[in-house]
Amino acid sequence: MADISSADVVKLRKSTGAGMMDCKKALEEAKGNFDKAVEIIRKKGQLVASKRADREATEGVVLAKVSSDMKSGVMIVLNCETDFVAKNQGFISFAESILDLAITKLPANLEELKKLSLGDKTIADGINQQIAAIGEKIDLSFYEKLSAAQIVPYIHPGNKLASLVGLNKVLTNPQVGKDVAMQVAAMDPVAVDKNQVPQNIIDKEIEIGKDQARREGKPEDILEKIAVGKLNKFFKEKTLLNQEFIKDNKKTILQYLQENDKDLTVTGFVRYGLKD
Repeated sequence: MADISSADVVKLRKSTGAGMMDCKKALEEAKGNFDKAVEIIRKKGQLVASKRADREATEGVVLAKVSSDMKSGVMIVLNCETDFVAKNQGFISFAESILDLAITKLPANLEELKKLSLGDKTIADGINQQIAAIGEKIDLSFYEKLSAAQIVPYIHPGNKLASLVGLNKVLTNPQVGKDVAMQVAAMDPVAVDKNQVPQNIIDKEIEIGKDQARREGKPEDILEKIAVGKLNKFFKEKTLLNQEFIKDNKKTILQYLQENDKDLTVTGFVRYGLKD
């Protein structure tokens, strides 16, 4: 049997994040070969991942970041099983390293993000390594990017909710962007304006409105009119520009924006909240 020193074990632990005993066993199995031991740890991580695939990973962190020119923004969600792990600085730091890579590379989608190299391994391998070290299911479940003349991020304290807002021009008052990003986080709009609401959502709301009116005993020939009225209320409550501003419900978000700059508007947004 190869002579396994404590220094070798510590080195392997630093490289893989696995437990001390797991590192020692991997080095013994690899007969002291460091690269083989790393591969053993990685394979073990994949095994742990497959064993925990059916577990619920509903905790985690939601993080957002913008590029240095503020024209691009990204959001990621890294899930785990328990709030204890979600609050662990090591877990948060791992999520932040993925976020930093995402804003640098701006991959097209989640699968492309997982293939990017984070240090000497892909993000996907790094996740398996974290699973082996922590013993919980970990999943990079969400990634979205946004581009605009200016992007404003907001992360709610606790890292459970975040938003990105794209604006059509560079702000002269940064507080305006922060206010709108907080509005998105708090009020969960479905679209920027009513003309951007997907048709399937409109159809669903019309049907709901008709069913409600029918149960209230309204005549069949006016159900459509009633449903359209309810749809207009839905647009007011669930489209960002038409929502009441949470800091001043006497004005809409559109009015708030135009008070600051008559040409200012929102071009897009991203929002994600754990346990929404």
